[in-house]
Amino acid sequence: MKKVLTGVLAGLMAFSTFGGVQAATREEISAIKVETATDFRYWNDNSPTKAKLIKFVEDAVNPNSPNYIPPEDRIATFDMDGTFYCETAPYYFQEVMFLHRALEDNSYQPTKKMRNFAKKIQPKILNKTGLTPAETKKLIGYLTKAYEGMTPEEYRAYVRNFMNDNETGLTNLKRGEAFYLPMVEIISYLSNNDFAVYIDSACGVDTLRELVGDVLPIRYDRIIGTDFGYTSTKMGKDVANNHFFDRRNEKIVISGEYLNDNAKTVKIFSILNQIGKKPVLAFGNSMGDNGMLEYTLQNNRYRSEVFYVLCDDTERELGNLDRAKKDKAFAQERGWNTISMRDEFKTIYGDNVRLDRRGLQK
Repeated sequence: MKKVLTGVLAGLMAFSTFGGVQAATREEISAIKVETATDFRYWNDNSPTKAKLIKFVEDAVNPNSPNYIPPEDRIATFDMDGTFYCETAPYYFQEVMFLHRALEDNSYQPTKKMRNFAKKIQPKILNKTGLTPAETKKLIGYLTKAYEGMTPEEYRAYVRNFMNDNETGLTNLKRGEAFYLPMVEIISYLSNNDFAVYIDSACGVDTLRELVGDVLPIRYDRIIGTDFGYTSTKMGKDVANNHFFDRRNEKIVISGEYLNDNAKTVKIFSILNQIGKKPVLAFGNSMGDNGMLEYTLQNNRYRSEVFYVLCDDTERELGNLDRAKKDKAFAQERGWNTISMRDEFKTIYGDNVRLDRRGLQK
């Protein structure tokens, strides 16, 4: 009883701290703790997702249940952008940071080609009119090219600094705080019930580690993303597997090479190579996650479920109802559970975060 009361009081304190004041800080997000079904605070009571997930977990941890899953096989994978973190204000974190780097960072001198490309796609991103496949491919190429020569430590410091900027299109919200509080509760709930929680995202792995590392209860070695290319300042014409690294005379830096995007079927390969076991739960929000979701459901030795987040809230988020409707129909046809931000989230970032579309026009 004492443990239950402690959890309830902690939850009430957390909600009173930021429920009516801007967004949750990173410290407050990291303090979210859900161990039992009674600890959830940010889901509506009638949420079908919450009910289904609680039943899944209670069965999975019960040795007497036919749906029991041994702790070593309790694996859950999450996409990041749009699944537990904002991707709408106005676009993915890493891509928006590139625009800042190419157009606003006075300490950096981009090539003329890079700057012109950034100027070309900026209004498309701000106005949400979408990029062409060729523009998307070129943008992926620039996501490391813009940081060529930085050490990993310098890059992560750059990410940390950009996290202090305000989100575009939403008030009272910094980029480093833009986590969906209900989804953070799910991650906490799974972690506290002996699930190994992994991130399997197309975002760069160093970006992911800096963004979520001290907020979510996910170990660094369970954060999977698009790998950055690295080189040595003394590599010359050597290849890495033949190069002797001299700690006294050289350092490791970002090479600027093109990224192999960790998306779609590549996410399956990442699961195979870096986890080695099939997840029993997977969470995503876009077609970039389809490989991870479908693979989780394919011939799984345990009961498995996947969940697909719909950005259908146009009052507390920059939701797109047309896309949400199409996504819901496709998800239902594939047998994926859908999560409605509008109908199931009691709050998203905190009650004082509001829409501000003025910043999306340029």
